[in-house]
Amino acid sequence: MTVKNYLINREISWLHFNERVLQEAMDIKNPLIERLRFLGIFSNNRDEFFRVRVATLKRMIAVEKTKEENPGYNPAKVLKEILKVVEKQEKLFTDTFWEIKDELGNKNIFFLDETELNEKQHRFVSRYFHDKVRPLLFPIMLSGLQSADALRDKYIYLAVVLSDSSGALEDDYALIMVPTNHLSRFLQLPSEGDKKFIMLLDDVIRVGLGQIFLPFGYDSFKAYTIKFTRDAELDIDHDISKSFYELMSESVKKRKKGMPVRFVYDREIPPELLNRLLKKLKITDSDSLRGGSRYHNFRDFIGFPNLGDKTLVYPPMPPLKYYRLPENSSILKEIARKDLMLHYPYQDFQYLVDLLREASIDPKVRAIKMTFYRAARNSNVINSLINAARNGKNVTVFLEIQARFDEEANIYWAERLREEGVKIIKTLPGYKVHAKLMLIRRKENGQNVYYTNISTGNFNEQTAKVYADESLFTANQEIAREVNMLFHLFEAPYTPPDFKHLLVAPYFLRNKIIKLINREIKNAKAGKEAWMILKLNNLVDEKVVKKLYKASQAGVKINILCRGICVLIPGIKGVSENITVTGIVDRFLEHSRVFVFANDGNPKYYLSSADWMIRNFDHRFEVACPVYDKDLQNELMEMLQIQMKDNVKSRYINGPVNNEYKKLETGEPEIRAQFVLYQYYKKLEKKPRNNTKK
Repeated sequence: MTVKNYLINREISWLHFNERVLQEAMDIKNPLIERLRFLGIFSNNRDEFFRVRVATLKRMIAVEKTKEENPGYNPAKVLKEILKVVEKQEKLFTDTFWEIKDELGNKNIFFLDETELNEKQHRFVSRYFHDKVRPLLFPIMLSGLQSADALRDKYIYLAVVLSDSSGALEDDYALIMVPTNHLSRFLQLPSEGDKKFIMLLDDVIRVGLGQIFLPFGYDSFKAYTIKFTRDAELDIDHDISKSFYELMSESVKKRKKGMPVRFVYDREIPPELLNRLLKKLKITDSDSLRGGSRYHNFRDFIGFPNLGDKTLVYPPMPPLKYYRLPENSSILKEIARKDLMLHYPYQDFQYLVDLLREASIDPKVRAIKMTFYRAARNSNVINSLINAARNGKNVTVFLEIQARFDEEANIYWAERLREEGVKIIKTLPGYKVHAKLMLIRRKENGQNVYYTNISTGNFNEQTAKVYADESLFTANQEIAREVNMLFHLFEAPYTPPDFKHLLVAPYFLRNKIIKLINREIKNAKAGKEAWMILKLNNLVDEKVVKKLYKASQAGVKINILCRGICVLIPGIKGVSENITVTGIVDRFLEHSRVFVFANDGNPKYYLSSADWMIRNFDHRFEVACPVYDKDLQNELMEMLQIQMKDNVKSRYINGPVNNEYKKLETGEPEIRAQFVLYQYYKKLEKKPRNNTKK
């Protein structure tokens, strides 16, 4: 079997994932404003896709032009297919926006543009423009624009035609950035009875153009939205005289001047203005040009305000208390008593901050070590570590400054921590530390005792409100010892130690996973219990996919819950008929990685930071941690079973039907996994605590 014959292209698979996000915007069962926000998520996802994946393809195409032979992968063909899918999705996107807009009108919420304002509204908008918007506008005359470097990625600009009705002045052109970095994209106008009105910042600027350009003799203005997306790849010049922090800082600055990979514009823009823009910005026909509607940058709709009643947004789901952590108790003592597991965002992330606060002032705590991949903008987690350092604890942090699009924030936090006396482990060029680890060392009866937290998601209180992750707290000293070995390995990644519990990349995570799959194959052939449940964000690695196909052929039942990219094709006779792949896109972002192997009736459970991709196996430090506590294993299995039974937000992936919602069987109750899980964890709140020590 040639595995490539049974693979979906990863870029196309990613577009299928983003279409599942778009489906949530199209789903009439979702509240209207949540549907708008899904349009924002879809748009933001697609922007990043062009900045990273499409930009990579374009660079590959440029290289291929200099070669006589293509080694088998045809980036030009893939790019052509991408643009075809994107065009189809864009039509669905536009139709969905206008449908939602009309439905909001039925709820007495109206979008107004500059031509639809009554006199009172016009005065309100003009005053807002004068007081709040005008001070932030710095027009660039197109004739004076030297290069595209003057324009910022990710923002929209208004390309303005300046005219003089008397004919005394020739038409001129200007560019104005819409300052959504300082102001909301949405301005709520005064209500009129039951009617509520909202206006986009772009249209507010259109109202006020006269305040800027009338002094120059122009009296007629037309503005058209443009937006271009740059290549986000970092070009790192390995100058040995500079620190890696300096190199990363310079590379982030260079990213802001990356080559354009996509240019979108209002299709009503005059051809002469469009041609001038393309020439000035050095955008050629080989770039992704697309004429669209009047409005762009829908990523701002992620923050669309709720102007109506509570039915327009999701019902509140405040984070729950954890029954194994009673109020005003020592979290360290509870971890010593029994392994704990928090399930974000269902349960409160604040417990982690409370644990760090406790450790920072506990006189018996000597040291804290922690990894960060993406920290929150105002991080109480990092502030807790700073407080621990001020209290005399030895604090060590590995802060990954190569985390894409978070480089600047992480560089800032690294410098801040260093100023406070925290030891910062240097970033490893060529490798990223993606593992989510925390280690607390405490002196108890003259002995060092360790407490460990291993999570599937970032130590980030903002993302923990919307990312569904599992976080294990354990005082298992063997696991803690291996986590400590990992921190030493970050500082000298040359001779990997022998790990007996943790599965660690980039050393042997793939091989260990393959061995676990091989065991299931062996058991299936021997007539023993053999199955796997794999919850992932992305499944891309060809070696593992090939092994999963062999497991299916041996009779191993495999259930895969995959939120994002999946190159595996289930349901192929003789290849993968024992594999089912489904994916859930709903209110929360499914982010945890959980692997369960039947192991002939004695299942093995793992939590991991790693997806099954080449980059995770070979170019990142990742961890898969075993879960030994039977109660926690049962919780994980309950979570997985609920998700596999979802028949509301679960879709089939890559099978005979792709992205089709699971259909309710006759008489079957609706199971919306995330809502069922919330109720499940809510019931656990009232569960009596088991005080049995491990």
